[in-house]
Amino acid sequence: MSQNPLITDAPCGVLLIDKEPDMTSHDAVAICRRQLKFKKIGHCGTLDPMATGLLMLVIGKATKIQDLLMSEDKEYTGTMTLGITTGSQDKESDIVEEKEVPPFTDEEIDAAFKKYVGPFEQTPPMVSAIKKNGVPLYKLARKGIEVERKARAVYVTDYEITRTAVPEVDFKVNCSKGFYVRTYAHDIGQDLGCGAHLSALRRTRSGKFTVDRAMTAADLKTATAEDIKNSLISLAEISLMRGA
Repeated sequence: MSQNPLITDAPCGVLLIDKEPDMTSHDAVAICRRQLKFKKIGHCGTLDPMATGLLMLVIGKATKIQDLLMSEDKEYTGTMTLGITTGSQDKESDIVEEKEVPPFTDEEIDAAFKKYVGPFEQTPPMVSAIKKNGVPLYKLARKGIEVERKARAVYVTDYEITRTAVPEVDFKVNCSKGFYVRTYAHDIGQDLGCGAHLSALRRTRSGKFTVDRAMTAADLKTATAEDIKNSLISLAEISLMRGA
């Protein structure tokens, strides 16, 4: 009996997307499903709408390694703005508090970052996809409801402050799965005594995958099914990349 050609030709692999601002992770999946006319597509790790950078889509049989890919360390570049605290810990919500920003030295700012190296606990923000009794926290936050969140273990392996122009501080951070860069910025601002929020974010790496290999969001929107298939990273290549 001959095989069903739809099964034989089913796309399989990982597609790297350079997400644009205001696009959700779900948007990227929906566009890819439409272009491929194929439903079995997921994503590895949500990026907030304001964030840009690496979003990994798993297609076909590659969905079986979704959890494995999501568990790997990430690298982000970002900007925190000192002196302004917001409800969501980023620029996407209302200002909660404003404080004057002292004339910090580079050493003082570096000392605040240095506190968050190695393993530590982080309390997830209310505006997050974590669920409480089956309801995402961000839906509760929209209703003005705040609930207790469990702190969870995360870690930072390395960081770099790339620009200081108070009130803005640009940085790069290498971190674990489940790390909230918004909370990182917020907590550093609290330690400095003036507050802070995350005003820009870009994911540049996830595990062995980097954004410089990614298809732009604009190209994804106009890509043919063949374009997408030709851009897929195969399961065999992923196995070699990971040393499996």
